[in-house]
Amino acid sequence: MKNLSVGELKNQFSEVLEKIQKGESFGILYGRKKKPIAMIVPYAEKTKKSKRQIGLLEGKVNIRFADDFKMTEKELLGQQ
Repeated sequence: MKNLSVGELKNQFSEVLEKIQKGESFGILYGRKKKPIAMIVPYAEKTKKSKRQIGLLEGKVNIRFADDFKMTEKELLGQQ
């Protein structure tokens, strides 16, 4: 990944876009201290996710809860 200041990015924008199309990534630096503020990365098409199988670990995993285990719905949802 190559880093560019905002000014460099403005001056070389077309060239940077061409390199991004070829797979390169760029970090954007801002201010006198050249603080990293953003990244430009190649666009990736979403891949179609396959359906998840239910019961994949059936017979391989055992889960037990203690007899005194208690949790309210609010605790489960983190709304305390």
